[in-house]
Amino acid sequence: MKKFLTIVTVIVFCGLQSVLAQTYRPVSGWNKEINNKIESFLNSTLTMKERKVAVFDCDGTTFGQVPHYLADEALYRYADQVLKKRSDKEAKEKLQIINRMVESGDNVGKTYVEDRIHFLAGLSPNEIEMIGYNCYREAYEGKFFPEMKQFIANLKEYNFEVWVLTASPEILYQKFVSEQLGIPKVNILGAKCVIKEGKTTNEIILPIPQDDGKAHTIETYIKTKPLIVGGNSRGDMDMLNESAGLKIVVNPDDETVRAPEDGPMNGYTVKSYWEKEGAVIVKCDDVVDPSIDFSTTKWKIRQNRPNPK
Repeated sequence: MKKFLTIVTVIVFCGLQSVLAQTYRPVSGWNKEINNKIESFLNSTLTMKERKVAVFDCDGTTFGQVPHYLADEALYRYADQVLKKRSDKEAKEKLQIINRMVESGDNVGKTYVEDRIHFLAGLSPNEIEMIGYNCYREAYEGKFFPEMKQFIANLKEYNFEVWVLTASPEILYQKFVSEQLGIPKVNILGAKCVIKEGKTTNEIILPIPQDDGKAHTIETYIKTKPLIVGGNSRGDMDMLNESAGLKIVVNPDDETVRAPEDGPMNGYTVKSYWEKEGAVIVKCDDVVDPSIDFSTTKWKIRQNRPNPK
């Protein structure tokens, strides 16, 4: 009997040690109120047995997006550095797609998002991966928000699965996002296409993680209700509303009053809407590096398109 009680005591002690080992480390740059709210929520999940999932938007939420989305810069840079040196039919067709994208300027629209996939079609997954990775190293290195890295490190400490959603081509982002956030490539979900015989195709796999497609992507691929969801823009509204716990909104816009087509956000700015909804609003510095020569800027100047804010 004494031996049995000793074994039980050891098991209980080890269990307590495991729970107590999950320690919250305050995110520098976020105030005490925000840190306390996050810590309190994470501590409330300590005894949970089911999957604990956190889902984040990518551009503008985990890393900086000014003055241009990395997805756009990667494609425009590839067009400048590779396609313009070629005169074959495939290169000409891809340059036509780029011209169409620049002419549209609506880089969150359905057609534009699909055109990114069409532009990359025919390349191998490894080639696409390196286009994104090289663009990150050349123009975006250091733009991952240190606050979000600290926050995600805390989530791992509390045994959360961390997922990232993006409307950009999935393969384009997986390598550098995986390395920077320390999460598996398969946990980075973006616009997908069918791959045949080692080459990507024009055949898009739905849902595309854009607007309500982000919510559908959670249901389709992650298959559980997330406890934490983070985003930054109007396009993340449906995804944020999938959260069963915390909603984290990074650098929300507080200038543009949304219109009726924005549904529940009509009459609000992104910031005022999420303040009303009780989301945790956080600030991360997203600044332009003047030393970077962006291909996106040059393409827009050629087409006389205004640069986005």
